[in-house]
Amino acid sequence: MSTTVSTRVAIVGAGPAGLILSHLLAGAGIESIVIDQRSRDEIESTIRAGILEQGTVDLLTAIDPNTRVHTVGDRHEGIELRFEGEGHRIDFAALVDRSVWLYPQHEMLKDMLALRLGAGQDLRFGVTASRVEDAETNRPRVIATDADGGQLTIEAHFVVGADGSRSVVRPAITGDSRSGYFREYPFAWFGILCEAPASADELIYSNSANGFALISQRSPEVQRMYFQCDPEADPNAMSEAQIWEALQSRVPGTTLKEGRIFQRDVLRFRSFVASELRRGRTALVGDAAHTVPPTGAKGMNLAVADVVLLARALDALLGDGDERLIDGYAEQALKRIWKAQHFSWWMTSMLHRLPEAGEFDSRRQLGELRSVVDSEAGRTYLAEAYTGWPLD
Repeated sequence: MSTTVSTRVAIVGAGPAGLILSHLLAGAGIESIVIDQRSRDEIESTIRAGILEQGTVDLLTAIDPNTRVHTVGDRHEGIELRFEGEGHRIDFAALVDRSVWLYPQHEMLKDMLALRLGAGQDLRFGVTASRVEDAETNRPRVIATDADGGQLTIEAHFVVGADGSRSVVRPAITGDSRSGYFREYPFAWFGILCEAPASADELIYSNSANGFALISQRSPEVQRMYFQCDPEADPNAMSEAQIWEALQSRVPGTTLKEGRIFQRDVLRFRSFVASELRRGRTALVGDAAHTVPPTGAKGMNLAVADVVLLARALDALLGDGDERLIDGYAEQALKRIWKAQHFSWWMTSMLHRLPEAGEFDSRRQLGELRSVVDSEAGRTYLAEAYTGWPLD
């Protein structure tokens, strides 16, 4: 069977970008349909990292003053850079009067799904988009398969691809899913989740002779930790004892609190920016438009910044027929995207050891770290970028 429905805005993807966009559009009186190939349970139960910038938290609070980010989330006013066996705190609050919050992405998605469904949002789970047709016309269409296997066509005034790094919307804009600017790093993160209280009050980013490590947390009872590894590493090849030895060797001066490891994975490092973010009445946001290494904690926050710009542009376009903001969407969004790409690259290159690095490279890298922590200007730049540039 084939079904055709109509809406003002068709949003492909019910992640943070898609759900926040639907909320902002609803506030402007613009209806939308949101589709996602996953079930609600899959969306809410897939555990993902979540470091929220100040601007993201401010937006979530404006959306829902009772957001759980302030009760379940953990506010952090700094991070520690550790090298040569010593820790150096970057005091966000003192330097830029801003903070970040540790709030796992799946918890934020639970909040937004409940909010949007409670408001009557047309949100369809188990719907798999295959392509976008007529992207450059005033009536683009999303062609999809619904949860029962039938064909679903969504006719819209505008289509938004918020469907992640493997976006099916992207080819309608760029002509090819891989068209853009791409970098792959020669290392990855070996990540674990373990049952143990926090080893430190704030995140530790550690550069050591044995390689990089990040000590973080998910909750008062669960820690998230990473250490630099080969991209081809087998996450199941190491014993728990070997994992703890590797982590501890990379955080000299800090005694880690150990516990049962219940999840392990290898996270590859890639950077990508699509060659185009918008064509006609179709646009990309979030991971569909760009990806960054996780070192700078920019991924989800960058998606939120895209959405704030696009929501305002769509309000002007569909509410007033004013095309100026949508015509400038890509240029405006790319300014922040490339700043975030630089910051993510900088943090990554400053903290990780390249496979071919020699003694000169190692000593130069320590000089760079020392230049940051010994300089108020250096610490301020890191704090400003990490906590997030203000949203427009």
